[in-house]
Formats: sequence, structure tokens, C-alpha cells
Amino acid sequence: MNEIETKLHQSIKEVVNESFNYNPEDGLVMIETPKDNSNGDYSTNIAMRLTKILHQNPQIIAKTIVEGLTKKLDDVDKIEIAGPGFINFWIKKTALADIINTAISLNEDFGKNDSGNGLKILVEYVSANPTGPLHCGHARGAAWGDVICRLLKKSGYDVLREYYINDAGHQIDMLGESIYQRYLESYGLEFHLPDDGYHGQDVKEIMEEIKKDVGDKYLHTTKEEAVKFFRWEGRTRELERIKKDLKYYRCEFDSWVSEQWIVDENRVEKSLEKMIEMGLTYQQDGALWFKSTEYGDDKDRVLKKSDGYYTYLTPDIANHMYKYERGYEKLVNLWGADHHGYIARMKAAIQALGHQKDSLEVDLIQMVRLVENGQEVKMSKRTGNAITIRELVDDIGCDAARYFFISKAVDTHMDLDLGLARSQSTDNPVFYAQYAYARICKLLKQAPELTVLDHYDLLTDQKEVELLKLMGSFTKVVADAAATRAPNKMCNYIQKLSQAVHAYYGSDCKVNDPNNAELTSQRVALLSAVKVTLHNALDLIGVDALETM
Repeated sequence: MNEIETKLHQSIKEVVNESFNYNPEDGLVMIETPKDNSNGDYSTNIAMRLTKILHQNPQIIAKTIVEGLTKKLDDVDKIEIAGPGFINFWIKKTALADIINTAISLNEDFGKNDSGNGLKILVEYVSANPTGPLHCGHARGAAWGDVICRLLKKSGYDVLREYYINDAGHQIDMLGESIYQRYLESYGLEFHLPDDGYHGQDVKEIMEEIKKDVGDKYLHTTKEEAVKFFRWEGRTRELERIKKDLKYYRCEFDSWVSEQWIVDENRVEKSLEKMIEMGLTYQQDGALWFKSTEYGDDKDRVLKKSDGYYTYLTPDIANHMYKYERGYEKLVNLWGADHHGYIARMKAAIQALGHQKDSLEVDLIQMVRLVENGQEVKMSKRTGNAITIRELVDDIGCDAARYFFISKAVDTHMDLDLGLARSQSTDNPVFYAQYAYARICKLLKQAPELTVLDHYDLLTDQKEVELLKLMGSFTKVVADAAATRAPNKMCNYIQKLSQAVHAYYGSDCKVNDPNNAELTSQRVALLSAVKVTLHNALDLIGVDALETM
């Protein structure tokens, strides 16, 4: 909430307590911004929400509340009761304008808040197997996870961005085998690519890189030694490519945890031993089972198969225990939609091992279709394989690639229109927002230098009021988007603010008026504050604020 909303919220609670001897909980008092500004700057439906509790007519309740509020609210110009009991507030323009100096003085810290209260939260996202380049299916989760972390940090959470490297098991064995077979092929020797191996161009490229370093050395060793070498060397080089592509996509990570390291550190065995000691397992058909149905799963799960190999679940349990060991109170995982059935078993495991079930939350990422001219685009023109993150960024730009992927909630399917994403028109929401920022910069370059004032009493045009109200809600939007892990709310805010900027630019409000120096100074300050706000909003989603276009 901004300062005005906080004051309204608190004053309503006080009046209700004083007038009706009832102390409403925070969630009961709601402050909203009416869509139609003829209904005021802010509104509350508290009177109607209290009807069942107080057993009184909502209009009578509203009248009593209004009488109490008029004695408390100095910044309110007018309070009216509308309809069945809505209470509408018109705020004094001078009070709304206080946000100007707040935004200007805080600058890059504007929007920063402590709603997270230092909660230690670990966010794991992307976590793709290091067996090939990241493709567009990973791009949505990468952007979503990155922006979640930006919002959480801005809102006072203690955040760790983590990538879990799935580098143990069959898929990495197949990577090593595939590189080895390509290595044999490069020397004109007989080779046999496994059917479930990796046949892509990236494997050939990595083989050539390794070959430059080692020559024919692994033609003169045992196959076992060669595959072991290519397995880890391939994994390492694929991972380096992934890291470079993520950085190219403006996604940074604080921590990279290897599944193989989890295994080598005996963390998997220790987790299993603990579960056995706690009576959470049983033997059946030569396999070790987890009693996961006792903790809400639909069936018990195998931890160790009869052939002695772990299932996917087992090292994942050890990995999550490692997260808790490091002191994180909340864990957030971003998983593909195909992992839906995996959530219950993981929650069952952490609960069985002594942690709160709800301390783990999972956001499922639905599929993305790339569309051009109404047709789905599946393959890269260059390689004939799935389009990679790097190819997408090179095609439509990083700003568009990030913005479009976070503009819609990840639990919904989406089509990314490549033609729209490339377009330099106001139909493109990225262009629309960046153009709004460039217009502000243009106006400020043509105007006198900023002078911070102690009053902004001339900013009374409705378009100016709309800008003030949107700026006033910025910090609240940041905190809410962080708490709900919904970066798309930030995109919605950016579009509203951009729309207000374009409307102001095209209005009769002349920013640089040589005949009215005082009004010019106030409008320059207003636009300077809006510039800070829009810049910070775009930065939170990892999109550049362009001064010229």
C-alpha cells in the first residue's frame, strides 16, 4: 500500500473499532481504486462486508463510518456513500502529489519494501539436463523464475537463485556414449549411436571442441575410460553453454548444485538411512519403498529399485534436505507441467522428514507455442531442431523474449506471436512501454532542469492525477507481485502506467510553458518521478528502459 491507502486502511479499522466495538482483521478492510474516477480516487466496501457481522443495514454502517472518518482524515477532500454502501474518497491533490518527491529521492530504490521481512527463500528454476542447449520451453520458466527473484529481493526477502544440475543417471551416460561414438566417427572408425542417445548438432560441436584438446588419446584407452571422460567433459561443456545462454537472456544464478555432487557426498545414502531409521520405508519385491501414502500421496513410491539403482525421487529428496540444511524456510520450485504428479510425492517426503508440507511450493509452467502468420513454428531454420533461447533472443530481442513470457501467468498455455514481438508498433506491449519511457525522456530534455519543490498544487488535470495515483500504487504492486509470485502483475502495471504516459503526452498539458514557470517546474518534477517509476518497473522484469527509439 502507499501512504494514503495505509492511512485509509488504518483509519477505517480504528473507526469501526470505536463505533461498533469490533476490531476487523486486516483482510476485511479492502481499499480499491475505482475504474471510473467519477467514483473517487479510492473506495471501500467495508460497510457491506460488516453487514453479516454487525447485523445492520450497510448504508447505516457506512454513514457511521463516514462520520468517524471525517474527524481523522486531513488529506481527504470529500467522502461520499454510493449505491448499497460503498464509501468513496476524493483525496486532496496536494496529498497525492507527495509521491513525486518520494520517487525522486529514492530513485532506484523506489518500490523497495520490507514486506518479505527477511524470509529465507530458495527458488529453483530451469534445472534442465546439461545434455543440450536450452530451448524455448525453458525460456518461459527462466524468465519467470528470474523476475520472481527480482521481485522478492525488492520486497525484502532473503533470496537464493538456484539451478539444480541433473548430471547423474542414464541421460548423462547417454551423453558420454553419444560423444564417444561421434569421436569414433570423426576418425573414420565404426560407430553406433544409441537410439536413446543425443543426435543433435551440439553433440558434434562439443566432440570437435574436445577433440582439439585431446587429439586421438581416447582411441588408445578402454571404452569404459573413454566414455567416462566424455561423459563428464560433455556435461561440463554443455553446462558452460547453458550458463552463457542464460546470461545472454539476462538470467543470473547464485548457486549451481550438482546431482552428482549430492551422490558423491553420500547425501542420498544418508537420506535413505534416515528414512529407514524413522520407519518411513519397507522392502517389497526386492525394492525399497517409501510409505508416501501416509503423507497424502496417492500411492507409495519406490526409492531404490530391485537392480540397486535409485529412482529419480531419491536424489531429489536428498537435494531438498540440503536446501533445508542451509537454513531456507521456504522452497519454491518451477517445474514443467508434466511434473504435476511429482508434487505430492515430494511434499510427502519433506513432511515425513520433519518439515512443513507447505514450506515447499511448486509453480507449474505450461507449454508455449511459437506462432508466425497464424502457423506454429516448431523447428529452427538453421539446425532443424527445437528453437533455442539464443536463437529466439537473436530473432525478436531479449526484451521481447522476456516480456512476452512473463506477461501471462505460467499456469496457462500461451502462444508467442513472433511477428508481433518483432514489430515496432504500439500493438507490441514491449515497444509500447519502451516508447512511453522514451517520450518522457524526450519531454524532459526539452524542459528546464528538475527542481524539487515542497508543493505541487497545480497538478490538477485528471491525467496528472492518474499518473500520481499509479505511482502511489507502485510499491504495493511490487510487494503483491512478490508475495503471489506473479510477475505478470508487473506487466499489467507497466501497461497501465505506459497508457497514462501516452495519454498525458497527447493531452493539452504543456510541460514546458515559458509563460508559467511554476507549472513547468511542477510538471517536470512529475515526469521525473514517472520516469523513475517506469524505469524501475521495467528493470524488475529485466527489460531495458530506452531513452531514445
